[in-house]
Amino acid sequence: METAFQVANMLVFPQWMLMIFAPQWKGTQGLVKSYLVPALLACLYAYYIFSGAPLDFNDFSTLAGIKNLFAKGGDTALLAGWIHYLAFDLVAGSVVLQDAQRKNIAHFWIILPLVLCFMLGPVGLLMYWLVRLFKTKQIAG
Repeated sequence: METAFQVANMLVFPQWMLMIFAPQWKGTQGLVKSYLVPALLACLYAYYIFSGAPLDFNDFSTLAGIKNLFAKGGDTALLAGWIHYLAFDLVAGSVVLQDAQRKNIAHFWIILPLVLCFMLGPVGLLMYWLVRLFKTKQIAG
């Protein structure tokens, strides 16, 4: 289980570093547009989410149910949850990078939002939304 945790972390780290330090490089652009790393994480996630305790999809409808999911699933459920975070935070960071590049927002302005996406997911998206609002004077589009 610890090995899978380390592998998942090591899968995302290079792409995060490339998005922050080499955003225009062809290799970075390829990774970001392909969603290859999140797809690999999705495979790992599927393995762990379905290899643990049987899922009761009703558990997803309440906070107590979610707590029960993690309690029943133990380390396997916890690992699956972590992989879920890694995958979606990376997708969020990829979207931030692509959107900023389309809107010609200087990379300097999105470094902090990318770091926050990496570490705190939705906080990074919120920070990018504020940067985008400030730099483009538009909420959507």
